[in-house]
Amino acid sequence: MPSASCDTLLGDIEDIVSHEDSKPQDRHFVRKDVVPKVRRRNTQNFQEEENSPPSDSTIPGIQKIWIRTWGCSHNNSDGEYMAGQLAAYGYKITENASDADLWLLNSCTVKNPAEDHFRNSIKKAQEENKKIVLAGCVPQAQPRQDYLKGLSIIGVQQIDRVVEVVEETIKGHSVRLLGQKKDNGRRLGGARLDLPKIRKNPLIEIISINTGCLNACTYCKTKYARGNLASYPIDELVDRAKQSFQEGVCEIWLTSEDTGAYGRDIGTNLPTLLWKLVEVIPEGAMLRLGMTNPPYILEHLEEMAKILNHPRVYAFLHIPVQSASDSVLMEMKREYCVADFKRVVDFLKEKVPGITIATDIICGFPGETDQDFQETVKLVEEYKFPSLFINQFYPRPGTPAAKMEQVPAQVKKQRTKDLSRVFHSYSPYNHKIGERQQVLVTEESFDSKFYVAHNQFYEQVLVPKNPAFMGKMVEVDICESGKHFMKGQPVSDAKVYTPSISKPLAKGEVSGLTKDFRNGLGSSGSHTSAASQCDSASSRMVLPMPRLYQDCALRMSVGLALLALLFAFFVKVYN
Repeated sequence: MPSASCDTLLGDIEDIVSHEDSKPQDRHFVRKDVVPKVRRRNTQNFQEEENSPPSDSTIPGIQKIWIRTWGCSHNNSDGEYMAGQLAAYGYKITENASDADLWLLNSCTVKNPAEDHFRNSIKKAQEENKKIVLAGCVPQAQPRQDYLKGLSIIGVQQIDRVVEVVEETIKGHSVRLLGQKKDNGRRLGGARLDLPKIRKNPLIEIISINTGCLNACTYCKTKYARGNLASYPIDELVDRAKQSFQEGVCEIWLTSEDTGAYGRDIGTNLPTLLWKLVEVIPEGAMLRLGMTNPPYILEHLEEMAKILNHPRVYAFLHIPVQSASDSVLMEMKREYCVADFKRVVDFLKEKVPGITIATDIICGFPGETDQDFQETVKLVEEYKFPSLFINQFYPRPGTPAAKMEQVPAQVKKQRTKDLSRVFHSYSPYNHKIGERQQVLVTEESFDSKFYVAHNQFYEQVLVPKNPAFMGKMVEVDICESGKHFMKGQPVSDAKVYTPSISKPLAKGEVSGLTKDFRNGLGSSGSHTSAASQCDSASSRMVLPMPRLYQDCALRMSVGLALLALLFAFFVKVYN
């Protein structure tokens, strides 16, 4: 895996993760990567430290943990998985940062501002004397940055070991797990999909179908973190979807760095996966596809059009164009031209009437001329994308684009403003006023005044806050529209349809507990809430011990056995 700032991959406290790995007694040497903090006696805080119990006496599993995630839906899914494992083990996941004992910061490396927020959060945690564990793409891509020194890091493919890292960190140690998961030499998609999870929204399941990508875009730093394409098998993805519906989910998001590339590394493709998933989606529940780059959708246009017309799949697709200039696309190494993008969009708009096409545009990429930018403006004016993500170019350290001749900052800022003005010059939903639509209600609006629903085209529809609507399919008449939404008035005599096949989990409840976890918790298939886990010390003690402690336990057992033998020997001698 390429790295932006390190010549070699950092040592892992081991890829001691699978049953194929070395036995506990063979691995004590790898503990060198668990770095205990040295107690310095000649400090003004010595007396305070002397009065505190040593770190090894800290009881893990009783602390409060605050988790903050930046970035894409893939990152959000990782954050949900880490929260679920920690809650299942007994930690309390809190929404109050100041009340937490440890901050788990899950970062995004796409843009400078996201990394700035991440760095500022680290600084704030240190000022407040919080324990810190870092996750996500920033530390995975550049683990040797100065501001990460001495802090615990869990890599994007190691999130199934978050309990171990948190426990060592709480005890005052620094742990770094950055290895890749492999099976017989083949890189895997990442941690298992059946891990415990706490969904941010109990009605929405985010499933990562693959990690990494096949591209080498010159501006992208995510590749340094997520690596090359690695897809999950279809049967595992289908099983995860089934389990989600059994837990009351009514909407599934498929996510990855590039969903269109799915399966190319394991001999399958995206349409094959989607047809398998459609078979298990309950009536009224919906599936939303994630971002796909133009090259990987071109060869599947016919099949994709059929799938996007399916009543249980949103007629929505996110296809980033980034620029309407072929010369800029070439410098970006995007591996398609503007004509390819238009071919995809034109075909889908014809075959899937009403489809929503979302796209991304980068303003001010190195070498972008005024003429290049005007081509991009014309593209937006022609297609009037209802969902458009406009990004000012930020040179990410270590990427090829960062070494190119940069467009002046003021020019980049002005182009971003100009394109935003074009985007806000048209109203995509005015013509829909008066329509009657079926919408699926899944969220509450930011201002808490409405519930948020989506119609067949994944267009946002605000509906009255009637608790009976949440998680339901409702028929509404569109009565108002804005730039990013419509408002719907429920039809008085219409039936409210419930797509969920079971009652959704409560907010904060742990989903997806495997048999191992359930056996450890002493449950018989029942769901375990984070709150109940935190309040029960006994439930923590019966959980399987993390691998780091299995090693210690084995050595302790061997030591006790030797002591018993020595004692028996001396008794025999002196008798």
